[in-house]
Amino acid sequence: MQFEENTDLGPYNSFGIQAKARYFSKVSSVDELTNLRLKNALPLLILGGGSNLLFTRDFNGYVLRNEIKGIVKTAEDNDHVFLRVGAGENWHGFVEYCISHNYAGVENLALIPGFTGASPMQNIGAYGVEVKDVFHRLEAFHLNDKVSVSFNETDCAFGYRESVFKGKYRGQFAITHVEFRLNKKPSYNTKYGAIEQELEKMEVKELSIRAIADAVICIRRSKLPDPAVMGNAGSFFKNPEIERSIYENLKSKYTGIVGYPVHDNLVKLAAGWLIENAGWKGYRKGNAGVHEKQALVLVNYGAASGNEIYALSTMIIDSIRDRYGIELEREVNII
Repeated sequence: MQFEENTDLGPYNSFGIQAKARYFSKVSSVDELTNLRLKNALPLLILGGGSNLLFTRDFNGYVLRNEIKGIVKTAEDNDHVFLRVGAGENWHGFVEYCISHNYAGVENLALIPGFTGASPMQNIGAYGVEVKDVFHRLEAFHLNDKVSVSFNETDCAFGYRESVFKGKYRGQFAITHVEFRLNKKPSYNTKYGAIEQELEKMEVKELSIRAIADAVICIRRSKLPDPAVMGNAGSFFKNPEIERSIYENLKSKYTGIVGYPVHDNLVKLAAGWLIENAGWKGYRKGNAGVHEKQALVLVNYGAASGNEIYALSTMIIDSIRDRYGIELEREVNII
């Protein structure tokens, strides 16, 4: 494997942040990972679509961009189809593949940027669906032991935008393939967000996974900036979960506060509402800002540095803590 030196990572992260990798290469097979021999003890970063990270500095080590491709049907039964997908496949391309074959389950996750390999790492989710709902297993390559390991759903310990690959096994594995369990008979999920309103606007007469995906795409395009036009990583913060008693107290002070019950004693707050209500929506400092249509999204208006974006996120976290007593957590990985 040949490494480039001092490679600009701007084209490989959706914020468009200018940062350099000391060594950079692309990997397209497990064999290449098996035969990988690094010259020294510098750190190694496995990079996918770069849609959920923020570079605040140059990376003084090796960056491998995962471009392992392929979508293969491995099994099926009366109700399900199982697809093994290369980690380097574009996520939305995979969603479109499923829709074109009438495989249901991921239509609510349309237009999420990034590669398929990052989907279980983050347990990506949108509009009432998370990857864990359609996850079957994955294969990950242990970078030190040079062996492939299979992980089932329990092994992955999925949480809200969490998995063992962001915690316990952070930096130890490269996810190479993900196997999904798709439904032959769709179970439509239209209650979350504005999907039903969008379907009415589209004058959809017969519900289908295609119609739901199209509705989600319209909603996302109306609210979220295109990373190809304006650098961003989608939702920058997680929606905080708090005890119901704390939520009721906040609701008595802020009648418009948005919260969704998780279970009897836990409520998930809409971080976007908190940020917007605190006056941050549309805020801009230099080339770093908060998107004018969605307060949950931080944007690079041009030549912002990663440190400028990070500093803005810190200002927002401090503001929300002071105003509501709520501690926001960054969803984006900071490098």
